[in-house]
Amino acid sequence: MNYVVIITICALLLLAYAFTVSSNKTQIPSVILLILMGWLVKQGTVILDIAIPDLNPLLPFFGTVGLILIVLEGSLELQLSKRKLPFIGKTVVTAIVPLLITAFVIGHFFYYFLDADYKQGLINAIPLCIISSAIAISSVGNLSNFNKEFAIYESSLSDILGVLFFNFLVLNEVINLETLGNFGLQILIMLVISFIATAFLAFLLSRIDHHVKFAPIVLLIILIYAVSEIYHLPALIFIMIFGLIMGNFDELDRFKWIHYLKPRTLDKEVLKFKELTIEAAFLVRSLFFILFGYLIKTEDVINPQTFELALGIVVLIYLVRAIQLKIYKVKLMPLLFIAPRGLITILLFIGIPTALKIDLVNNALIIQVIVLTALIMMFGLMFNKEVPENKEVRDEESNLKIDIDVPL
Repeated sequence: MNYVVIITICALLLLAYAFTVSSNKTQIPSVILLILMGWLVKQGTVILDIAIPDLNPLLPFFGTVGLILIVLEGSLELQLSKRKLPFIGKTVVTAIVPLLITAFVIGHFFYYFLDADYKQGLINAIPLCIISSAIAISSVGNLSNFNKEFAIYESSLSDILGVLFFNFLVLNEVINLETLGNFGLQILIMLVISFIATAFLAFLLSRIDHHVKFAPIVLLIILIYAVSEIYHLPALIFIMIFGLIMGNFDELDRFKWIHYLKPRTLDKEVLKFKELTIEAAFLVRSLFFILFGYLIKTEDVINPQTFELALGIVVLIYLVRAIQLKIYKVKLMPLLFIAPRGLITILLFIGIPTALKIDLVNNALIIQVIVLTALIMMFGLMFNKEVPENKEVRDEESNLKIDIDVPL
């Protein structure tokens, strides 16, 4: 039996790798195929009458580890420089404004039509309003540098800001100046912890000469994240700061203290660490979405009671996104379609306290919104292929120039 499990997992992960490689040609995001594959495995176990233990408790575990690795992978890829500050500022705005608008609109709908109090409606709405970096980052590999970086920054920031907003509402029964002050203090504490922990981990990475060096670093990152979450600190800030600093040591070379970290040696180690992170993120992300597909119930996907609401939420998401991108003079295609819901939506939905749950905001609604946004992204990427590389570079430069001229 053990060998059957091993063979099954290896075969599924090899298929996941084949999906990832083939997505460059088919333009079909591998996430869609992974979810479908998990669903097909479930149908196979039902047809063959194979008894499988309850796998639901594994979903939050793989989701949390996957989120850490995916945000880390994305932040390690990002390049920081002074000329990119307007660009980064724009992605912050495009991450936070649609999140707030859609959350308050959907939350007000829940409050007005579903007999929920306003805070309860807002808490149930937030998971539906966050762009999934797990899906977005893994689906933009074929885009131009400008669009790829935009999607990585935007989706990562959407995850971080969405989790902050969600935790703030869930953990505070009363919202007043005192709770806002405590919230600001938590962010400040997390920033201090992030810089100290990053310096410590960078020091370890440059000094450890044992043949096993990356595993302890990854474990320490996950440990710091988990401990921060226990104390209700915004732990994703640490992941993003660590990745940005480690991936941009060239920009910090002018500071004398950086030389204590042996930057030349560290650059080589960071490159190896980045490769390890990409590999690990692929494995955990693949397992998560296969498991998610396996746990999907067919009746939830086609549930008519929630489908109209799911469709309305998706229309609102893309309407607000289109207006937002238009206002900030960002080319709509293909970025308009890169707003999938996924891993973070599932994690936050699971994290809603039982007393605050709304009956209609159930598994069926969450699954339908995730599937619809994923399909829209798939068809959007398939029918909006990027321009040739030489023209791509010119367009990217012109976009960056526009960024500098447009006030935020």
